Amino acid sequence: MTTDAPLPVFEQLRLPDTDLTRDAYTYVARATPDFVLHHSVRSYVFARAHAQNQGLNASTDFDDELLFLSCVLHDIGVSQEGNGDQRFEVDGADTAAAFLRERGVEERRIAIAWDAIALHTSDGIAGRKGTEVALAQAGIGTDILGVRREDLPTGLADEVHALLPRMDLAYALSDAIVTQALAKPHKASPLTFPGALLRHHLPHGAHPDWYDLLAAAGWGDRPVGAAARRRAETPEQVGSLFMEYLEAGDIEGLVSLYEPNAHFVPTRGTHLVGTAPIRKGLQQLIDTGARLKLELRDIRRVDDIALVSNTATLTGVGPEPVVSTTTEILRRQPDGGWAHVVDDPFFG
Repeated sequence: MTTDAPLPVFEQLRLPDTDLTRDAYTYVARATPDFVLHHSVRSYVFARAHAQNQGLNASTDFDDELLFLSCVLHDIGVSQEGNGDQRFEVDGADTAAAFLRERGVEERRIAIAWDAIALHTSDGIAGRKGTEVALAQAGIGTDILGVRREDLPTGLADEVHALLPRMDLAYALSDAIVTQALAKPHKASPLTFPGALLRHHLPHGAHPDWYDLLAAAGWGDRPVGAAARRRAETPEQVGSLFMEYLEAGDIEGLVSLYEPNAHFVPTRGTHLVGTAPIRKGLQQLIDTGARLKLELRDIRRVDDIALVSNTATLTGVGPEPVVSTTTEILRRQPDGGWAHVVDDPFFG
């Protein structure tokens, strides 16, 4: 049906003004918070700007009305009406398709809008699915992440923000997605964008990542090649592996226990940063025939970070053992293992 959409917004931002676009605008205004509505309209304005930068003509190169519909409806999945049992992008695409179908939009155009909405968080895919789909994702990405914002005409962002304030969009929208996912975890499977958001709001390990899924697959697959070296599955195992690798003279094993930009302080006045200097320092320990005994004193772990203190007894480098208290910061790595960010044994 024809609605009385706020004409000043349509006029000032030169939005495509049809019965269908007004219906969609009014529908989103009713169904979602203002931050979603504002974001959705801004996304269209930015998408249109990107089209102009690419020399695309609305009358011949893309369907301007369909681009507006795809942008304005793209987050309807975070509304109560759009909150089904799928990831929010797919729920939104289905809800938008039903809205368009009720208004007699042809199935070919509905399919394009469905793709634009379902794929708007799918980098590398949306851009290959047709002009409207690619432009919609470009505009959405500009508004929420600032992607290609430097390509916008001077003053356009200020103009659109004056009419449609941001209202802390990025965090407000993230919270809306997480709220749905906490209530319905099946809407946020681990390898999806909603799953990535949900993981940050659950206790560590409650929501698996890719390597957790591999470990639980049941096929017994193990890392191959250089990655086949045993990893520290817990922060406590880092010290055990360090002692083992040092005794074996395994320099690659020792280096694997440090992040690429880690800090290592083996002696007073010696502060090594990065893989190459740390490798050299560890090789010196191996060359001297050093042996190390680590006894855990304390460990404090929060999510992917652990603060560890050991009593370290170093032998083989002098007439008497050297005893120190280590300060170590460890971080869980993408493959699930643990490695040093900071290792400060400070041996005298």
